[in-house]
Amino acid sequence: MYIYISSHQFEEHFPEAAELPQTITLQHEDETRYVLEIDEPLDFHTENASRYEVLDHSGDIGGSYAVLNNIPVTADGRSAFEERFSNRARKVEDEPGFVGIRVMRPLDDDTYVIMTLWASEEHFKAWQESQAYSHAHRKRDTSEGITAQQPSIFPRPSFVKNYAVVV
Repeated sequence: MYIYISSHQFEEHFPEAAELPQTITLQHEDETRYVLEIDEPLDFHTENASRYEVLDHSGDIGGSYAVLNNIPVTADGRSAFEERFSNRARKVEDEPGFVGIRVMRPLDDDTYVIMTLWASEEHFKAWQESQAYSHAHRKRDTSEGITAQQPSIFPRPSFVKNYAVVV
């Protein structure tokens, strides 16, 4: 599975995209991102789009609230990072309001994206306060966490972007 995220509608550069499934629009203040999910890779390259291979997924593309955790990882750190996510707790899927998750490997740069999709912002915030969230992130700031074990695999800080999903 592949995901393309663009600051322009896909039809502007790729006319066939109008007939492809699983396209959503993400909105944050004056920033808009268009997300296309498809089973096969596309021959689609533009400076306004990022391309990803989906390493892990559950649920659907949709909902009304999306959280994109952007995590830069060095080339040497990719296997350790991907192994950590392949062994994730998978508790988020059981949370009220959970719609979907996509763990995405970048095809053109070094920044992985973990996208979670929610029925509402309130559902996301409730998950952040839950025991499942605590369990999923329990090693984050400990000696067992990947950041402490292999800090050199992160060339710069990660960052989170939150969006409304626009129908």
